[in-house]
Amino acid sequence: MTARALFLAAAADGDSTLVNPLVSDDTEAFVEGLRLLGYPVEQDTSEWVIGGTPAGPPRETAEVFTRDGATTSRFLPSLAATGHGRYAFDASAQMRRRPMAPLTQALRQLGADLEFGGEPDYHPLTVNAVGLVGGSVRLDAGASSQFLTALLLAGPLMRNGLTVEVTDLVSQPYVAITTAMMRAFGVEVTQSGRTYRVEPGTYTARRYEIEPDASSASYFFAAAALLGESVTVPGLGVDALQGDLEFVDVLARMGASVDKGATATTVRGKGRLSGITVNMRDISDTMPTLAAIAPFAEGPTRIVDVANTRVKECDRLDACATNLRAMGVQVETGPDWIEIQPATPHPTQIRCFDDHRIAMAFSVAGLRTPGMTLDNPGCVKKTFPTFHRSLGDVVHSFTSPTESSGAGVLRRQ
Repeated sequence: MTARALFLAAAADGDSTLVNPLVSDDTEAFVEGLRLLGYPVEQDTSEWVIGGTPAGPPRETAEVFTRDGATTSRFLPSLAATGHGRYAFDASAQMRRRPMAPLTQALRQLGADLEFGGEPDYHPLTVNAVGLVGGSVRLDAGASSQFLTALLLAGPLMRNGLTVEVTDLVSQPYVAITTAMMRAFGVEVTQSGRTYRVEPGTYTARRYEIEPDASSASYFFAAAALLGESVTVPGLGVDALQGDLEFVDVLARMGASVDKGATATTVRGKGRLSGITVNMRDISDTMPTLAAIAPFAEGPTRIVDVANTRVKECDRLDACATNLRAMGVQVETGPDWIEIQPATPHPTQIRCFDDHRIAMAFSVAGLRTPGMTLDNPGCVKKTFPTFHRSLGDVVHSFTSPTESSGAGVLRRQ
């Protein structure tokens, strides 16, 4: 949401204020990229002010390093293509391996001139920007919904607007976040089936409050379910935009008690979990969270339709299977599924594969398996730099109840 808000604010006419943005390596990379492109950004503890312009980047040349950030690596070249100038982008070795072809091919069809410094349709790339004509394009977003989001965000800035016919789509709730946020900044996206239309227009600068991160909250909800405790996350209620809040419904199917209120969500563990079969195509970022706690359930857990997790920061299906097997858990995998048997895991060193979600998910498993270690705990900085401290604080609250309810409360860090 912070990445989308940064794009929208930069493309809007005037100054926008983002309230409670996520502070992480990914979002700092995005801010750094905006500044290099010429957009003024002022940051304090809880508010960022971005000076927007609908005409594209204020500078005519820039060299931007997007680090590990997928949204930064995919959204910023799309924004740059709407302007006029020469903009070079490169990314980390990890991000260089991640797919871009559906997006880069679509951008070229819409009028972008792209050069690739290595393998075609991967970083590094240079945008020779003369604005985007726009028009109609077909898009395969089966590997990442970010391809569609990047195009939709840039759509109003194209001379003829944008029509996208989507042939395949994963993580559809993330697209709903995009269209809702575009609407908040004054641009409507119309949808008919899997065809999306954005008319030419201008985003309106505004003050925008960003929800807490539902994907990051999944680890704390899982901890409550696993330990038979209670965790409340303020700011994520029934009207939250993020589809990953549906992870609590998965925990409910496993036996946890879930209360989605108007302004907060609470998960209460009941001391036992049941294995389930669940399709996580739309909430695949939470797949490692479920995989990590699955051995502690009574009965096998089978997670299906998550092929796209193989092209994330690492191959997450293989990463989960590798670590679970090292813990003594019986696991089977297929092209788009993983099945995990009940077990009494033993401690091991978790291979994080430089993937923040593997590190955070198996940290939760470690709450029931004393002696577990991570080979790269610092990789959580990508989206949640304070994760380990926050998890420790919440677990400490289980043994030192607050006078209000005894529930662990995850506050924004």
